[in-house]
Amino acid sequence: MLGWVARNWDIAWLGTTLTKVGDIFVQLLKLAVAPLVFFAITISITNLRNVHNAARLATRTLLWFMATSLIAVAIGLLIGLVTNPGSGTGLSAEDAAKPDTHGSWLDFLTGIIPKDVVTPFTELQVLQIVFMAVVVGIAALKLGEKAEPILKLGESVLALLQKALWWIIRLAPIGTIGLIGTAIKDYGWDLIGSYATFTADIYVGCALVLFAVYPLLLATVAKVNPLQFFKGAWPAIQLAFVSRSSVGTMPLTQRVTERLGVPKEYASFAVPFGSTTKMDGCASIYPAIAAIFVGEFFHIDMGIKEYLLIVFVSVIGSAATAGLTGATVMLTLTLSTLGLPLEGVGLLLAIDPILDMMRTATNVAGQVVIPVLVSAKEKILDRDAFAHARSFSLDDMVDDAPSGESGGRGDGGAGKAAVPAAAGAGS
Repeated sequence: MLGWVARNWDIAWLGTTLTKVGDIFVQLLKLAVAPLVFFAITISITNLRNVHNAARLATRTLLWFMATSLIAVAIGLLIGLVTNPGSGTGLSAEDAAKPDTHGSWLDFLTGIIPKDVVTPFTELQVLQIVFMAVVVGIAALKLGEKAEPILKLGESVLALLQKALWWIIRLAPIGTIGLIGTAIKDYGWDLIGSYATFTADIYVGCALVLFAVYPLLLATVAKVNPLQFFKGAWPAIQLAFVSRSSVGTMPLTQRVTERLGVPKEYASFAVPFGSTTKMDGCASIYPAIAAIFVGEFFHIDMGIKEYLLIVFVSVIGSAATAGLTGATVMLTLTLSTLGLPLEGVGLLLAIDPILDMMRTATNVAGQVVIPVLVSAKEKILDRDAFAHARSFSLDDMVDDAPSGESGGRGDGGAGKAAVPAAAGAGS
């Protein structure tokens, strides 16, 4: 309502206030991203030493990531081919423009390895931070007891970061006003009209994955109640929709995953890993439909070869999205691989924040679904905790936030013995 008032009555100060409130909330979330990703992944890798069959868990997690990405990109391609989103938009070539930066396979591969240890943190190069965290985590596992002092320090730093981030997450209702208000103020319905088919395609595609594919997998593979899953996971999905950041939502994602009965030791690995690589919305559905949009807009025909390339990029290159707001790098990576004009990115950037909300909500839902599926297949899922998972407020989550360890559950201890009992590992 505030966004509508600011737009239709041209109240400049109200529009500025909404924009600043939203920007500050996102900036606060991003402030903790670099150290949070580094310590979360480092500690999560070392926590795998407490999990029986850790290598099999990690492998199954990665395979499920790829399988669901394949399903999502297939849905995106099907919707794009049926609806022709790039036809009849009313847009002109003047609306297109190349982005300032873009992704390529060479940039993607060489960009994984940092040139120094400081730049990735100052420039928020998440993929490079993940690389360093993985190296440090594996090295710590190899060192054994010699690495314990560093690991204890890392766990303390991670707990401090999570505690501070919980305070930021508590501001989500205020941040929501700013972010949603700004979206309505900036876009209204006029711009969305030009992208009506494309916008509908993204939302329908994400909704199919979120409310059809995931529930089907939960019911048939994990054999759990999908409605109960959404009851427990909904707070993280909501925050993802508003914040448009998988990494910023990560502490809440991990908490709801643990409340759904996934052992803490495994969740502390799967969720941080998924927050930077598991992107069914941004890296599968979106680039598939966007590539078809750009191809149709510039009257470039695509065939089976191009569609297979879209599948390849979506399944293999999803880490390029890095869990931050927007999916420009992934889009440019897809377009450059297909040989499509990068000017098409300029067409889609105008509407991107509206689309990014649904994409990120889908990303985060998938980041919770996969640990539940893998835990169920490995018989380490605490089904009693899952059955009693409940929706909760942000106040509940802040009160329950970790104060001395990297991830408590706060559900009265339910499921804490899931790993020792089912897999024989210490907690």
